[in-house]
Amino acid sequence: MMTRRESLKKLVAGIGYAGFGGSMLPQIGQAANSIITSAGGPKRVVFFMQNQGFDPKTCIPTNMVNSGSLASAVLPEPIKALDPFKEKLHIINGLHGRHTSPSHSAFFGALGGYRGSDGVPPSASTIDYELSKVLPETLLPHLCIGMDSLDNMVAKPTVANLSASGAGKPIFMYSNPNHLYQLLYGGISSGEIRNQHEASSAMLDRIEKFAIAKGDALPELAQQRYSEFTQGFSDMNGLRERLGDASEHLRKFAPPVDQHYATPEFETDWHDRLLDLGISALKSGTTNVLTIGSGRGEIFGSWKGLGIDKQGHGLGHMPQKDNPIWVKIRKYNMSMLVKLMEELESIPEGSGTMMDNTLIVYTSNNADKQHTKGETWPVMLLGNCGGAFKSGRFTQLDGTRPINALYTSILRATGVHVDHFNMSENMAMRYDSGAGPLSEILA
Repeated sequence: MMTRRESLKKLVAGIGYAGFGGSMLPQIGQAANSIITSAGGPKRVVFFMQNQGFDPKTCIPTNMVNSGSLASAVLPEPIKALDPFKEKLHIINGLHGRHTSPSHSAFFGALGGYRGSDGVPPSASTIDYELSKVLPETLLPHLCIGMDSLDNMVAKPTVANLSASGAGKPIFMYSNPNHLYQLLYGGISSGEIRNQHEASSAMLDRIEKFAIAKGDALPELAQQRYSEFTQGFSDMNGLRERLGDASEHLRKFAPPVDQHYATPEFETDWHDRLLDLGISALKSGTTNVLTIGSGRGEIFGSWKGLGIDKQGHGLGHMPQKDNPIWVKIRKYNMSMLVKLMEELESIPEGSGTMMDNTLIVYTSNNADKQHTKGETWPVMLLGNCGGAFKSGRFTQLDGTRPINALYTSILRATGVHVDHFNMSENMAMRYDSGAGPLSEILA
């Protein structure tokens, strides 16, 4: 059987990619070499952000107060599905996000570690984007998918609330699986998806040519600003062409298209298919960083497919512990995490599997609850990213280190040495009792 590394090596040798030309889409040559020569395989990170908060009482094991092993721990009902994976699990409580002003949501601040709010643009890049720059480069450095009510996903198939590539530079997430399938696999699909892919490709080509031609007539200063606009179309067209060049490799990982793409009965039909597409992008090596926004970083969200009629803002006003509605939502999340782990474990990589080189970060975009001050921000880690993180543990921190310290730790695990992530010296003196990574979680 050909391993994923051998498949990627054959792919790169047969295609010989050139550079992408823009900062959004890096060169693959160095990335491919990293994938092929890395002893343990390329590292990858997945962020799963659930809206409305993550009550620590729904994840801290029964009777556990102090840090310790999870080996004999009894996991709470909402996360019970992770019981077979306790040796890969690390539950962390006691980080804070007071400086992010999370309330209903910290929006970009949840992954950026800075003040965020509804309608406020990002003030800096977020951790997922920063990781996409330092992990082995891929065709699509960073993929964001967002899950919401069916009406919202249809009306706004792309929104930007969680990820950013810099100050004032939001990254949009895909919420319509048909659109994402077109992007990833349109060149190898058939039927209506193929027709839409070809139509949109032709349109993007025409827009790029038209935009370039019109830009030549602008004053010099305006040309510089306008070039950023036209570069977006160039990047997208370049990505589409390169995905097409890799079609034979991608064909092995493309999920089947069923009736739920075109005619979903519930929003969860699209949630499940978005997850399938995210998993396929990881397995194919198309991306090494995946961000999943359940609720898309806002106060909305719907799970009618789970038999839950209540939706949106009202869900956040319910206590989560022992609440049958939140137990269903959290169990659904855990089923997604289990599927993600099992899929990655099914792909050989290095001397183990893809999951051995992966870190999954599960938390919320507004700390522990709606209307929170961010005093505590529970996080669950799954996997150890090539042995970089301790696992099979519960860690109780003292509440004096921010979520930025977690992101500093993840950067350290990928070879980036920083004392603080997105924190000035003054901010760190005010909100962080330490410096550098969290020694409690790094191996």
